[in-house]
Amino acid sequence: MSDTTKRVLLAKPRGYCAGVDRAVVTVEKALEKYGPPVYVRKEIVHNRHVVETLRERGVIFVDETSEVPEGALVVFSAHGVSPQVHQEAAERGLRTIDATCPLVTKVHKEAVRFAKEDYDILLIGHEGHEEVEGTAGEAPDHIQLVDTAEDAAEVQVRDPSKVIWLSQTTLSVDETMQRVDQLKNRFPMLSDPPSDDICYATSNRQFAVKTMAPECDLVIVVGSQNSSNSKRLVEVALQAGAKASYLVDFAHQIDETWLDGVATVGVTSGASVPDHLVMEVLAFLAERDYLDVQEITTANEKIAFSLPRELRKDAKTG
Repeated sequence: MSDTTKRVLLAKPRGYCAGVDRAVVTVEKALEKYGPPVYVRKEIVHNRHVVETLRERGVIFVDETSEVPEGALVVFSAHGVSPQVHQEAAERGLRTIDATCPLVTKVHKEAVRFAKEDYDILLIGHEGHEEVEGTAGEAPDHIQLVDTAEDAAEVQVRDPSKVIWLSQTTLSVDETMQRVDQLKNRFPMLSDPPSDDICYATSNRQFAVKTMAPECDLVIVVGSQNSSNSKRLVEVALQAGAKASYLVDFAHQIDETWLDGVATVGVTSGASVPDHLVMEVLAFLAERDYLDVQEITTANEKIAFSLPRELRKDAKTG
């Protein structure tokens, strides 16, 4: 294979979404305003590099609010928390900043609304994911998790005419609709969410990968193993026709053998990945003669979210 045939297709959009950007900036602003330590419940976003960088600056990540000293400041991650977690924080006298992504908050509000109307809510998502735990905690008596095809086949509802599905925001669009189709075969009167629960950034990044994958011998997704949306990009790439696809946190994790016989490499990143990590992958590939980089643009994102009200309020009074 001639080196002149080597090229890179670079997906756009990729990387940080508005919710992740807001969450990371929230922690950075909290560090600036209050100084370390700033406690964060769970990982602020699911990215190894971001978490380690913030840890070096004085952020202490904890699994539960019970690990935070009474009266200290704690930030809730972009994935959201249940009302029980808010209550626990209040009981311990913790100062809280809620960095939940507004699109996750939207799903929480939908859960509360339909629980009040006494619907059975079928929540499509991955068991154990923080976002799912937070959403389910809004209405535990009304929500049942549907993760697998077996779940969809076995779930039971009280009234088939009063059931609605909601979803985790970071799922594969196609896989989610497969679950919905399964559920609608069983419950023909199943209601859809008032608006799409899968976030715009997840959908956009998957569509960009679908567009370029058929031309790719290899797709490299930059992202962490615990990032749902990043792992979905690998799956989407393979389903859309890429011959191979791998998830890496850093360029140095790329196995040289992946490039054997590869003419076209697709590159993208999950919604919690800073773009300089993608640039390092491009530099790695350039050193191996993948010098022709073509950006594949399928959407231009202009969405931005304001900082949490706690920080805005403090900024006014400070």
